[in-house]
Amino acid sequence: MRRWLAALLLALGAPAWASPFAVRLGAERVVLDAPPGFADTLELASPRLQELAEALTSASNRILLFGLTDADLRRFTQGDTPELRRYLLVATPRAMERERVGLSQFRGFVADTFRSLGDATQPADLRRFLDAQPLGRASLIAELRRTPQAVSLLLGTRLATQEGKSVYLLSTTTLLLVHARALNISAYTGFNSEADADWLRDTTLRWIEELQRLNGR
Repeated sequence: MRRWLAALLLALGAPAWASPFAVRLGAERVVLDAPPGFADTLELASPRLQELAEALTSASNRILLFGLTDADLRRFTQGDTPELRRYLLVATPRAMERERVGLSQFRGFVADTFRSLGDATQPADLRRFLDAQPLGRASLIAELRRTPQAVSLLLGTRLATQEGKSVYLLSTTTLLLVHARALNISAYTGFNSEADADWLRDTTLRWIEELQRLNGR
């Protein structure tokens, strides 16, 4: 019945895919949701999507949400190849999943996670900055938010296609403390213009605020 309903919603345009759901982390229930225009794919139980999600995060993390755009989800369920220009991930460290995380422990988690990134560069010309970086290395561009319960960073990476052309990927990594549980939240977009960077910043900050609202901050 659930598969039949999912197929029906996709055929009708899939606006109802995006709805809050709860996951249990130890004794706590954490409410998650994808931003508008995205849908969680984990219930599809697709090995292909699971493999893609696992490539985005450490094996020591448990994946809680892997979101595709509604258009990409429709392509996938119809047997077409998703564009995968924008996608989302929420995970939690397995080692911390069942224990309460206090502010002090969360600060240590933030420091350990971001230690290798250095300082934010805030480049005036983002494309020129990424062109000067080694292929495949994530570079810290900006800090979007820093509070006791949330730290969010904007990163950029230059990759190469098989034809040797450069392509650019922007991402945000947000560490969020909700209900004494640590979440690692990521959003990704291809970068063609500053509009992509603006979209990523705005979507990330709105998503953080919505997750905090859903979980009573």
